[in-house]
Amino acid sequence: MSDLAAVLRARIARDGPLRLDHWMAACNAAYYTGPDPLGRDFVTAPEISQMFGEIIGGWIGDLWLRAGRPAVRLVELGPGRGTLIADALRVLARVPGFAAPLALVETSPALRAQQAGRVVADWYDSLSDVPDDLPVIIIANEFFDALPIRQFDGAGGERAAAIAGDGFAAAVIPAPGTPAGEASPAGHVIAAVIGDRLRRQGGAALIIDYGYADTVAGDTLQALRNHSMADPFAAPGDSDLTAHVDFTALARAAGALRVSGPVPQGVWLARLGIEARAAALQSRNRDAAGGIAAALVRLTAPTQMGNLFKAMALSAPHWPKPAGFDT
Repeated sequence: MSDLAAVLRARIARDGPLRLDHWMAACNAAYYTGPDPLGRDFVTAPEISQMFGEIIGGWIGDLWLRAGRPAVRLVELGPGRGTLIADALRVLARVPGFAAPLALVETSPALRAQQAGRVVADWYDSLSDVPDDLPVIIIANEFFDALPIRQFDGAGGERAAAIAGDGFAAAVIPAPGTPAGEASPAGHVIAAVIGDRLRRQGGAALIIDYGYADTVAGDTLQALRNHSMADPFAAPGDSDLTAHVDFTALARAAGALRVSGPVPQGVWLARLGIEARAAALQSRNRDAAGGIAAALVRLTAPTQMGNLFKAMALSAPHWPKPAGFDT
């Protein structure tokens, strides 16, 4: 039995079944502070192809130019290995006059070490710790899906984790008067911080994740281990626990801002020219043409990441509308 499992068993034995968001918080805290999970259990879009981060770099540069070239701070929430922001900065280096301090919000020591090998940055444990002296352009790719959720059954119950033999299993605890569905209080808190920052300082936030906007999702909790689905209540701390993001709820929590999207990731990337970028890369490296084509399909095809993942931008009312969201 792992140390975390022993701690959770003792906690549940003492206090009763553990609410799902508390279970997720404990499990993901252990998971992301352990050995680098990227590539072992899942692969994110920036690791699939440099095109993803390059498109985001172009998006940032275009927004900055149309905003009047202000002094800004770049912020990435959950930057993984630093691949996305390194690819974006390579594009931004070609935008005349662009310069911005980089703030990375990351709690994993292993991932911070990898990020330090790719970019020059300042590191923070939370967005609230990032200095508020400049407008901010915030990138959050596959960040909100890993934040804890609560689940309600609509019959006065809430999902929790309980002891079951030598392991754990789902349980139900009382939650009178709650409607059926999922909610991410932790995600809403961060969205509110983003909204406050943008209203006070100016800027924009780009959120890309898998999730929904117009439908009520059922149970979207999932666990990934070794690129396969796993039991979210087995082996705590050894799997990546995620849930689909409710983009409408995030926008509502952020408050009075311009909301652009969400639109499917494939549509957004196509509008920003990813197909032309793929063609340019293929022309420079014929030997890699097949791999580039496969990466393009994986990022944009409706049956791959193209529809499941969505892009949404939140921006200060006096900033220009971000690119890629026009119909």
